[in-house]
Amino acid sequence: DLPGRESEECFCPALRHRIDANGAITRERTEPIAADARAGKDGKANAKLKLIAGMLDVGFDALKQRELQRRNRRMAAITALAIVVMLVTTALAISAVVARNNAQRRQKQAEDLVGFMLGDLNDKLAKVSQLDVMEAVDNKAMAYFESLPTSDLTGEALEQRAKALEKIGSVRDGQGHLQAALESYEAAAKLAGTLALEAPGDVARQIAYSRDLTWIGFTYLHQSKLDMALQSFEAAQGVLKRVGSKAAGNHDLMYLLTSIYNDIGHIFETRGQLDQAAVQYQNDLKLMQQLVAAGPDNTDWASDLGAAYNNLGKLALMRGDLATAVAEYRADDAIESSLSKHDPTNNPQRENMLRVRAILGRTLALVGDLDAGTKDLQQAVDIAAQLTKVDPNETDSQEYEAVYASQLSRLRRLDGDLPAANALTARSLEILAKLTKQDPANTDWQQDSAEVQIERAAQSLAGGQSDAARVQVQAALATLEPMFAKQPDNRGLLLDTVAAKLLLASVTDDAQIARQLREQVLRALQSVQSGTGDPRLLALQVQALLGLDKQADAKPVIQKLWNSGYRDPALLAILQREKIDYPVNAGFSKRVTETLQTGAANPPHPPSAARLSPSPQRGEGRGEGQ
Repeated sequence: DLPGRESEECFCPALRHRIDANGAITRERTEPIAADARAGKDGKANAKLKLIAGMLDVGFDALKQRELQRRNRRMAAITALAIVVMLVTTALAISAVVARNNAQRRQKQAEDLVGFMLGDLNDKLAKVSQLDVMEAVDNKAMAYFESLPTSDLTGEALEQRAKALEKIGSVRDGQGHLQAALESYEAAAKLAGTLALEAPGDVARQIAYSRDLTWIGFTYLHQSKLDMALQSFEAAQGVLKRVGSKAAGNHDLMYLLTSIYNDIGHIFETRGQLDQAAVQYQNDLKLMQQLVAAGPDNTDWASDLGAAYNNLGKLALMRGDLATAVAEYRADDAIESSLSKHDPTNNPQRENMLRVRAILGRTLALVGDLDAGTKDLQQAVDIAAQLTKVDPNETDSQEYEAVYASQLSRLRRLDGDLPAANALTARSLEILAKLTKQDPANTDWQQDSAEVQIERAAQSLAGGQSDAARVQVQAALATLEPMFAKQPDNRGLLLDTVAAKLLLASVTDDAQIARQLREQVLRALQSVQSGTGDPRLLALQVQALLGLDKQADAKPVIQKLWNSGYRDPALLAILQREKIDYPVNAGFSKRVTETLQTGAANPPHPPSAARLSPSPQRGEGRGEGQ
């Protein structure tokens, strides 16, 4: 029979029985080599085993047990290998987590240390005017950030990096390296701007970005790039305004905003737009008063409240209101002096004090109090010299010493002490020569040098050295005239240029040239559109008119000066030489007293707490020639 048929025997006898040694078929049955691989029968696996068992002459059950054992051993090996791989992977994962946690812990410790370096440590170093140490600290912080892989730069690390760049910029600014400072501020703003864009609701990030933009504007302001400065300040202001109600009552934001008002006010003031400047300065004062009321122990806020009074005093001076100017300056002086008294080791605060002391001193000289003016200016020069010794790399104190020594020398000259005046001027020129060599692009220092040259020429003339005076004042004009041509509305440049031309007119031997110079002065003064009541301008106008023998035209201008209480020694000497009566204005002293009692002369009680983190520096601008 054939396989597959429905019969009892499907295989031949030779397949169903064993064969003996002689090849004969025995009666002993054997397992045939046959299997049914169909589903429901043996299946493929058992069918294969049956075939193998038959060929090997091994029992199917025995072979199946061996196959099961083989499979079990194989599964056991695979399972064991999987367990080993799992254990190794787990160990590696645990090790990676531990390493990551350790790395994060070390990075957090490093970031905390860097945060201290850029925060408290920097503030303490700034307090004692250690720019070289600050520079080393900031550079060390930058080296840390540059060593980090890009993947490790967390948001916090990027914020600190931006802060480090900002600090480096402030050090470079303090050293007089304006372009290098600008590069640092711009790099900081680029980082801070990216972070602010990523988190528009993060007020702290918006403030940091706005602060960097403010520093950029402040640097442009020092370079006399007014349009670029204003653009930066307005961009900074826009960032803060976009925060809107999210930062309502945020004191850090309010404080930065006051600084921006102050800086924009200086730009308007420099352009001769006094009404626009007054709006900015009033906004500054209003916010500063709110801040001081909210935090009476915050020394930064108190000091900047004093600066706000100072700004308004400057505008009052430009408008011819000397009584208010003196009152506002005294308000600032009271605040700064008290802060310095409470913390005599705070060098930036001492710098604030010496600055307002000099401003008050020369204003008192303008109203005829020469002794008080000389005393205040001498104190300013002495403090600046002390600060320069503390940190010879800090340029602000050097500039203050040079400028205020020159202004003091003027009062010494007008008081008849020519040797003392000459010594002070020589010191001023020495300092400014060093500074301008360090950064020839600094227009403030260029103007300072020209101012000192004008005073030096006046001293040469007082000493009978007309030729030397002519050379010196011509050198000053060579610096001033190109600058004045670019900024005809700059009050400080106007005052300096006009004073230099009048001095040159007095030492020239050519009467025609002298007349032309005086006429140029009158045209320049008559072109002023804002702050026409400035007594300093009026006094120069009187000098030009009298030099042109126009006493009748000079008379109403002299009356304005008398009404304002102006009694600068230089004007008094000119009027005395021309035999023009100019009695003391008794009513002016009364107005000064009344203004002191009702105006800004009663500032809030100054705080005694330690100085907090600095804001962008507030300058008095060039409207008064520092």
